[in-house]
Parts: sequence; C-alpha cells; structure tokens
Amino acid sequence: FDAGNADDDEGWETEDEMEAEQDDSELTFSKHTGSVFCVSLDPATNSMAVTGGEDDKAYVWRVSDGEVLLECTGHKDSVTCALFSHDSSMVATGDMSGMIKVWKVDTKEEIWSFEVGDLEWLEWHPCAPVLLAGTDDGNVWMWKIPSGDCKTFQSSACQATSGKVLPDGKRAVVGYEDGTVRVWDLKQGNAIHVIKGRDAHQGALTCLACNKDGSLVLTGSVDGCAKLINTATGKVGVRTTPPAREESNSVESVGFCNILPLVALAYLDGTLAIYDFSTQVLRHRCQHEAGIVHLQWEESSSVVSTCCLDGALRLWDARSGSLVCEYRGHTAEILNFTINREASLAVTASGDNQAKVFCLQRPDR
Repeated sequence: FDAGNADDDEGWETEDEMEAEQDDSELTFSKHTGSVFCVSLDPATNSMAVTGGEDDKAYVWRVSDGEVLLECTGHKDSVTCALFSHDSSMVATGDMSGMIKVWKVDTKEEIWSFEVGDLEWLEWHPCAPVLLAGTDDGNVWMWKIPSGDCKTFQSSACQATSGKVLPDGKRAVVGYEDGTVRVWDLKQGNAIHVIKGRDAHQGALTCLACNKDGSLVLTGSVDGCAKLINTATGKVGVRTTPPAREESNSVESVGFCNILPLVALAYLDGTLAIYDFSTQVLRHRCQHEAGIVHLQWEESSSVVSTCCLDGALRLWDARSGSLVCEYRGHTAEILNFTINREASLAVTASGDNQAKVFCLQRPDR
C-alpha cells in the first residue's frame, strides 16, 4: 500500500489548477484554509515563520517541522500583514479592515490591539519596539508597543500605499497613491522631503526599498517606472522607463543588491530587469512566463530570487542574468516569499492555501 497515492482519486483537477507533478519543497504548512497572503521569518534566529491568510488568521510556526507555536485569532478580515519585531519577541498581525494585533511570542498572548482605517502596510522599527502602519486615508501611524503611545503623520487624503523605516531608525519613507513620496522625520513628525510634481510617479506607488545604509531609496509604481531617490537631499536621480510599452506594466517589487551597485525591478508582465545604477545601464532582462509578485536579493551575494503567478520560485544570477534554479510545488500563484540570512532556505506563501519551505541547494555552496 503506497500512502503517497492514497488521495490521488479525490475527484478531477479543474482546468485552472496548475499541475503539481513536481514538489521540490522540504515541508508544507497547510493549517490555513484560504490563500496565504504573507510570510516573514523571525530576524533573531530565522527559525520561526509567521504566515497570514484569507482565513482571517495568522500562524507562527517552526520552519524545521511546521509545528504551530502560536495561532493568532480574532481578526475580522484577511490577514495581509504579519511580521516579527526586530528582536523576535513579538509578532504584529494586521488585517485588511485595519485591525492590528501584537502578540508576545514566548507567552503566546495578545498584548496590544488597535483599529485603523483600511490597512495598506505594516512595518516594525529596525531597533525598537515601535510599530508603523499606513492606511488608505493617507495616514501613517506609529505606536510604542505595548504602551500604545501614538503619533500620526498626516498627508493629503490619498492612500499611503507603501512604507519603510530607514536603517537609522529616525526616518521613514512613504509612497502614496498619487505618485508622491515623503521622507518623514519620526521624532519631529514633519516631512523632511516631499517628492512631487515632475519628480513624482504618474501613478500609485506599489513598492519601495532602501539600500543597506539608507542613503538611497528605490520606488516602483503602476506607471511602470522606478526612481532612485537620495534620502539626504530628496533629489531624484535615475528614472527607468518600462521595458515594454504596455499601459498595464506595473513595477511590482524592487530591491538593492548589497555587494554590487545593482538594483532589480520586477514587472507585472514577467520581466525582471537588472540595472547598474552607477552607470544607469540596463544589464539584464530575465523573462518569466507570468507576472512577478515579489523579489528578494540574497544578503551577501548577487543572486536575486523571484516568485511568480505561475507558482514557481526562481533564483537568478544578476551578474550573468542567467537562471540558477527553479523550485516548484505550489498549485497556484506564489503571493509572497522570504529567504533566510544564509540563503539556504526560502519560505513561500501561496493561493493554494499552503506555505512551503524550500531548501536552496546550490552548487557554489
């Protein structure tokens, strides 16, 4: 009796499901009963993952064996944000309706909760128990946890679509639906720089990333362009033009390489573009069969990974533009993924209601 085939005859696959003949994953986490929207690893040890899903729940679980360490309940809508604090002692979960909860990992208890407008993004401070959130009414909120001391950063009434606290912990960069970008002083509460008018994007910000020292920020937008912003001066340097002239070619994800002056842009049409920002030259164009959802550079190499609407995770060598490896196993699109510091492991979140752990075996290791 082969247990592996026990469930093969549970009805036919519908045509829109992807064939999952091949499963390269080490472990599958299948506690969620709806799409898994987000995943992150704990920064202290990289041994715990937190996933949030369409089932209005988040789970903290052990990456080695999938054991649930904490079930985060009480949300009223899909959990679209879930992430660990800088020291991994707390987890913040946020749902689409704007309910945010913070949990203490070791005692498994909810220690703080707050409701904002519809939530766009959630981000922990890089070195303090401080949580930031952006909402669709244009506000950015900042709380001390667990006391709840609060500060808001208000701008015009359009969505704060993406945000990032800079590595110095003193400033945050926020992108808005109207294409503007603001650099906020977290202590004083004022906008140090506002990138607007000709310098702004022609459409909503979709993503932003900063380099290791926070001196540069890269923004992507539905307008198909990316911009490089100097955070000290607020000046916009390089602007990239979309790789194709399609109206709908949005930049979905951006990131900086830590060891070379390279940036990566991921587009909805499936193009991964690698630019050298010191020379403003497009180095490589790596084509995917479907739209790219998210990209992440490895911590200390020139390898950039992508997850895609075709359900595959791919590793690319940015020096050569060649595909290093492709991992399959999901039967629907991958909606988010993250890679550990050693770049030995990827954890993915998918529309097939599963999260998976992939071992990144590579010849150069």
